[in-house]
Amino acid sequence: MGILLSVTAAAAVLTAATASAQPEKPTILLVHGAFADASSWNGVIPILEKDGYRVVAVANPLRSVKNDAQYVADIAKSIGSPVVLVGHSYGGAVISEVKAPNVAALVYVAAFAPDVGETASALSQKFPGSTLGPALAKPVALSGGGNDLYIQREKFHDQFAADVPAADAAVMGAGQRPITEAALNEAAREAIWKSIPSWFIYGDQDRNIPPQALQFMAERAKSKQTEAVRGASHVVMTSHPDAVAKMIERAATAPKAKQRE
Repeated sequence: MGILLSVTAAAAVLTAATASAQPEKPTILLVHGAFADASSWNGVIPILEKDGYRVVAVANPLRSVKNDAQYVADIAKSIGSPVVLVGHSYGGAVISEVKAPNVAALVYVAAFAPDVGETASALSQKFPGSTLGPALAKPVALSGGGNDLYIQREKFHDQFAADVPAADAAVMGAGQRPITEAALNEAAREAIWKSIPSWFIYGDQDRNIPPQALQFMAERAKSKQTEAVRGASHVVMTSHPDAVAKMIERAATAPKAKQRE
């Protein structure tokens, strides 16, 4: 009996030691973009959590790149452990300015990756293909100055989420969160993709940001892996959550020593 207990105890110690030797999985911090909210990640979150990741879907304020980035940076710093930042659309401009020491990787999901001095608005017009401008509703004037922008409800499906069932797109359109016009025209102050490894995934039928622009930004950032999902719209994370989750997990499991050449 004594020998059996000793063997069992040794096995328990070995199991505990092996578990402690396993590298800590990073927390996945999801940052939505304009005309969306955190629910746009609803298909991705269960996949990541099932695979053992802690996930935080941020409520991006959509007020200004500088302030939104600081807000996300505060959340990242509070987590403490390594973080993979994932940005969709305008959320890419936000994560590109997040200065937090625990950011290990960046994932751009149909997202802007501006260089210093560039704006989201200018990047969306750098190549032909965006039809967002005519799809916008009349700006909502803010009492403190500036305008909020929405996509017209009747155009939301075709413009933003063409590969999502119409009923689902209607709900998304009703719950869309506005972005300030100033945020889309705010010049980037940082470009952390120059020093932190990045991964890109987008739809080849994106009508908000031209696929050619997305490919350009991926190549410029020396993306570790880039995937253009065939037939996918701007909300590729909603219509193809498996592909997006897989890309995020590739970033999360990349060997740290080989992340950036």
